[in-house]
Amino acid sequence: MSVPRVGVLALQGAFREHIETLHRLGVEAFPLRTETDLQLADAVVLPGGESTTMDKLLRKFDLQRPLRRRLHDGMPAMATCAGLILLARDVLDGLPDQESLNILPISVRRNGYGRQPDSFQANVAVSMLNAPFPGVFIRAPLIESVDASLEVLAEHEGRVVAVRSPRVLGLTFHPELSRDDRLHQYFLDMVASAGAGARAELHDQTRRAAGA
Repeated sequence: MSVPRVGVLALQGAFREHIETLHRLGVEAFPLRTETDLQLADAVVLPGGESTTMDKLLRKFDLQRPLRRRLHDGMPAMATCAGLILLARDVLDGLPDQESLNILPISVRRNGYGRQPDSFQANVAVSMLNAPFPGVFIRAPLIESVDASLEVLAEHEGRVVAVRSPRVLGLTFHPELSRDDRLHQYFLDMVASAGAGARAELHDQTRRAAGA
């Protein structure tokens, strides 16, 4: 996979800005709204927005189950703000009928930093970047707990704001609003590594089958 195709969940929220950022980086990025769109994607971005609305629309458009299946099967994902809530194992203050995709073993609290007037910007020291990242926090979720299997990439004032598993990057802030493309590029590097790993695994399986 030389140039990945990235589907940006486009049911609600700040999906256009993610698409614009990925286009700047030379990637084929497109709005993802249907299972057919999902089948065309090598990776997915789950944007910020309203997590409860996005959850309802995923179910309304019969996209929740196929998306969960692709993610469980290892499709790389970048999740920002509300997108992170969609992937969390536990949503501590979710609505009674709210469901998550249960991909990342974290616990989150919606609007953990407060409502819209409490939104803010702050420089965030991200472990693999050589200079602080301009984090845009808009009604940001609060990560309350992180499983030891995850890597913590950044904290702000003692709170975890960025985590990753081998194939998922989760952020409580909005990198697509910063005009700084480094975290999107980091995600694309993850996608490339996942593709190389899948090809190596397929090669090993083929070689073992040939020797059987």
